[in-house]
Order: sequence, then structure tokens, then C-alpha cells
Amino acid sequence: MAYDEGLAQRIRDLVVDDLDVTEKRMFGGLAFLVNGHMSVAVSGSGGLMSRAEPEDAERLVLEAGVEPFEMRGKALRGWLRVSESRLESDDDLRAWVERGLDVARSLPVKP
Repeated sequence: MAYDEGLAQRIRDLVVDDLDVTEKRMFGGLAFLVNGHMSVAVSGSGGLMSRAEPEDAERLVLEAGVEPFEMRGKALRGWLRVSESRLESDDDLRAWVERGLDVARSLPVKP
């Protein structure tokens, strides 16, 4: 399944003025990176992958439409899969994108 280009464009519209945000096709989706770190990605499996502080992630997975992101059957700490139903409003999408950007910005710059 190809990633949702409409969702990708909505994210582009949110980060258009962020000069430190770049795009990169990864894992069948489209990732938005800050200083070399993925912040959010439009998933090829639908919905959004979003970075979150690990302690916040534990709370957020209790919400409907949010689950731990897994790769090869293992949950990745600090990563969440957010269903399309949680991204319908621009405010909801903005909150997820800003959360992911904030976490990525807090990490050391990748060379």
C-alpha cells in the first residue's frame, strides 16, 4: 500500500516554514526529519508514525486509535502508530506533528 499523499501534504503545509524539516521516503512511507532524526512519518500501512517522549507514549497508547509502533514484532520505545481517525482535524494532526518535531529537536544532531 502506498502512503497517503493527502496526509503527507497536510503535514507539508504544517511544516512549510520550518527550514530544519526535510522529507525522505523510508519504509514504504514518507518521513519528516529534523537534524537527521525522524519526527513523524506517513505510514505505507496507513496513518501516522509519531515520535513521543517514552513516558508520554505509555499514557498515549491508552487512547483510542493510538498503539505502540512495532518493527519486526518488537515495539519501538517512544514511537506510536496513530490511526487515520485520530488525524481528521487539522488541530489533531498539528498536535501529533508538533509532538514528534519537539522530540526530534531534543536529540543530538546527526552528522
